[in-house]
Amino acid sequence: MGNDEGVSQPALREVRIDKRQVRVLAHPLRMRLVGALRVKGPATATTLAELLGTNTGATSYHLRQLAEVGLVIEDPDRGSGRQRWWQAAHDVTNWEPSDFDDDPDARAAIEWIQGDQVRLLAETADRWFATQHEWSAAWRDGFGMGDIFMTIPPARLEELKAEVWQVLERYHREAESDAATDPGARPVQVFLAAYPLREGLR
Repeated sequence: MGNDEGVSQPALREVRIDKRQVRVLAHPLRMRLVGALRVKGPATATTLAELLGTNTGATSYHLRQLAEVGLVIEDPDRGSGRQRWWQAAHDVTNWEPSDFDDDPDARAAIEWIQGDQVRLLAETADRWFATQHEWSAAWRDGFGMGDIFMTIPPARLEELKAEVWQVLERYHREAESDAATDPGARPVQVFLAAYPLREGLR
């Protein structure tokens, strides 16, 4: 990751997941645990169980499974006695689907994760449609989706994704200062996707 205009910026903690990690991550509650720790920050199993509507025993078990492959870690500054605090080990998880072509189990796991991302997008959109009337005009204009059609070779598509991702990373780095200085700032999730144009439209 490069720097903006020659000024050193803190890099996102990023991991390119391996086959063992992807097998562990491909689980509904584990995906939600990692996501909650990234959004909410360090938490105990009890707090996470309350947040996600599950029980502490299951939460503790799945946190330990994630910790075994380095996707979550204990927060050394918060734990005391029997109470364990957990935090996400990384801010960003990335991969290429072809990373797992030689491992059927890992390939199935990554396909499940990709499907879960699509389900999350659909749920997020449905929730927005149901509640958008509660938001201001500025937020209603800011949220939403758009698309564009193009004919492009795979190498150029990779370049496009990388360039857009650099913009997202810059905004991600600046979000903390935005939240500190603008009382109108709110948590936002941005999805990035590219898929083949369906048959009949090419």
